[in-house]
Amino acid sequence: MMKTIRVMTPSKEYDALVGEGLVDMAGPEAARVRKPGKAIIVSDSTVSGLYLPRLGTSLRGAGFDTCEFVFPPGESSKNVSTLTALLNHMARRRLTRSDTVFALGGGVTGDLAGLAASLYMRGIGLVQIPTTLLSAVDSSVGGKTAIDLDEGKNLAGTFYQPDLVLCDTRTLKTLPAAEYSNGCAEIIKYAMIRDGELIEELRSPDSGKIEGIIARCIAIKADIVRADERESGARKLLNFGHTFGHAIEKCSGYGVPHGSAVAAGMALITAACFMKGLCGRDCLDGLLAALRGCGLPASTVYGEEELFEAAMGDKKRGPDGITVVVARDIGRCELHEVSAAGFREFLRLGLRWTGGGGEI
Repeated sequence: MMKTIRVMTPSKEYDALVGEGLVDMAGPEAARVRKPGKAIIVSDSTVSGLYLPRLGTSLRGAGFDTCEFVFPPGESSKNVSTLTALLNHMARRRLTRSDTVFALGGGVTGDLAGLAASLYMRGIGLVQIPTTLLSAVDSSVGGKTAIDLDEGKNLAGTFYQPDLVLCDTRTLKTLPAAEYSNGCAEIIKYAMIRDGELIEELRSPDSGKIEGIIARCIAIKADIVRADERESGARKLLNFGHTFGHAIEKCSGYGVPHGSAVAAGMALITAACFMKGLCGRDCLDGLLAALRGCGLPASTVYGEEELFEAAMGDKKRGPDGITVVVARDIGRCELHEVSAAGFREFLRLGLRWTGGGGEI
């Protein structure tokens, strides 16, 4: 059964739909919120071969005039060059403010297409159609768009809410096992910050549960984003594990997938919290068991100095320090503002517990 989550933010309200067959229903669903006109489908060359023809057929059947922009898959495409090529393609196709961008793919596609939609003519329509578990539970909702710069991940971006999110759970059946695990890292994040019962859901995997799990994660994010759309306060909780995780990604030249990096980042920060007496052993053990159960790493090969330098370039750093999302228990995290020295201590303790030189 299809689930609908209403996302309400100060700038826009929209629905996130979760269910089977939504790629084939995208045309009529989009036509409810966007007047059919020109539509550009943005996708990478892997996803496009699987779903772009079906999406195009559905959109044209609802009256949209479609064109395509396909780029090489992977984080390395989330850059200024690809963004510029996409914007120029939109201009050549004579898209106007009344037209719509359809982001068909994972987090890279959603971030890139979302940023282009926010910039082109100062903003045109946007429909997110995530095809990975990670993008379904997290990046497709909430309005963050970005590309990477040489100095770090997601350093150039905007807050720009979509008009509609369509999570077709059938697309998850074509995911490689490793990519599915990467999505589980974000589910574990939501369990840690707000809903500890999600840990139990992951311990007894059942494909029939996935719609409910995705919907619960979206509902948590919608609740947080409603209160803090532009990440000035509570929304920073969604960065649990991400500051260390982004540092791992950068150190690896983005060879380590986002979910795996976040998993290791969650392990590092929670181990440090345990060593500092901020959380109990049950919290740390519960997280590590969830990571192991999903085939995710709990350590990294990178050392303190290189991770610290990479983290200091993260967009979440302020002039006087950095916000650390600390674990207090499964289902409860808090924000702590720390100095650079304090941040380094968290990193050092986390690496000491996990043994440094670990899995990724």
